[in-house]
Amino acid sequence: MRGVADLRRELSVRGQEMALANKSLYELTAGETPSVIFGRNERQHGNFHPVFYRNICANPKCKIIAGFREEKFFLKEKKTMQNTTERKDVYSRITAQIVEYLEKGVRPWVRPWNAEHAAGRITRPLRFNGQPYSGINVLSLWTSALSQNFAAPIWMTYRHAGELNAHVRKGEKGSLVVYANAITRTERDDRTDEDVEREIPYMKGYMVFNVEQIEGLPEIYYSKAVPTHDPVVRIDHAEKFFGSLGATIRHGGNRAYYRQELDYVQMPPFEAFRDADSYYSTLAHELTHWTKPPQRLNRDLGRKTWGDEGYSREELVAELGSAFLCADLELRQEPREENAAYIATWVEVLKNDNRAIFAAAAHAQRAADYLNQIAATQVSETCAA
Repeated sequence: MRGVADLRRELSVRGQEMALANKSLYELTAGETPSVIFGRNERQHGNFHPVFYRNICANPKCKIIAGFREEKFFLKEKKTMQNTTERKDVYSRITAQIVEYLEKGVRPWVRPWNAEHAAGRITRPLRFNGQPYSGINVLSLWTSALSQNFAAPIWMTYRHAGELNAHVRKGEKGSLVVYANAITRTERDDRTDEDVEREIPYMKGYMVFNVEQIEGLPEIYYSKAVPTHDPVVRIDHAEKFFGSLGATIRHGGNRAYYRQELDYVQMPPFEAFRDADSYYSTLAHELTHWTKPPQRLNRDLGRKTWGDEGYSREELVAELGSAFLCADLELRQEPREENAAYIATWVEVLKNDNRAIFAAAAHAQRAADYLNQIAATQVSETCAA
């Protein structure tokens, strides 16, 4: 029986074999004129197999630009989304897509629509090689899957489909994802006459297609679901994950909240919840708040009083953090009673600032990564002992 981890491993191996066969590279910024960018000190940036990274670094055609090793591969001479106006359009398009569902009272990050696929009923969107998307791209693709009723969670570019000897069906429309990063440039400071490093952020938008829009792919991409493990094992996994974080979690009463002054999470008794998924998704929400203080991620979104805009922004981060963690743990995120009241505020925030959902997703991703890192470290230490 194959679960999501096995599927991801198979897709990763297939992606590596495909790249080897084509003597080609693949990267996150696939578009009409994609570029491959490597971090300072030749540290790998992006989703590359190590063998290709070593080959690229050894390629004399690569050149160092502002501390980065960069090489461009031009596929078609078409206009790319590089100018400021088009970058703003990326923010607007994704924000509008999410607002449309929120105004209907639907949270597009909640529905487990991929129940029929071998990846499992709940997962983050996956690239063609099994690597999960993160941040705003998770929300964008979840929303797109919801609107088009896709069961499969796997996405790829037009080019990747072609490299797999497959093709996107005529008339199919792609879904927007983005790639954001920054390059560092050394400039002369006119006041001090010294060289200073300046980070220049950039964002590129490009289209991907769900495998249900593509014909001729290897059968693995269309695999149907099979039982992966029983619910007891899955919930036991969640119990171990949350228990490894080192947070103080108290049980009692009828409210769930994080009290920052005393640094503890308060939860109603387990038996008070409708089911185990409800308990753990609520705990994931509160533990996302737990990452906020200065001793952890130092996240300050401007909250002054209960219910103000800063409060709403933090609640949106916790909501998305819970969604990301639940996807990682294969849990169903259950709606909270207060969500109905929050939705109207979230819509207002997003309409007034088309970058708000990007910022919230980025904060939520950092929180999920932080918690996952603590859990992974705890597991490693336990195994070492």
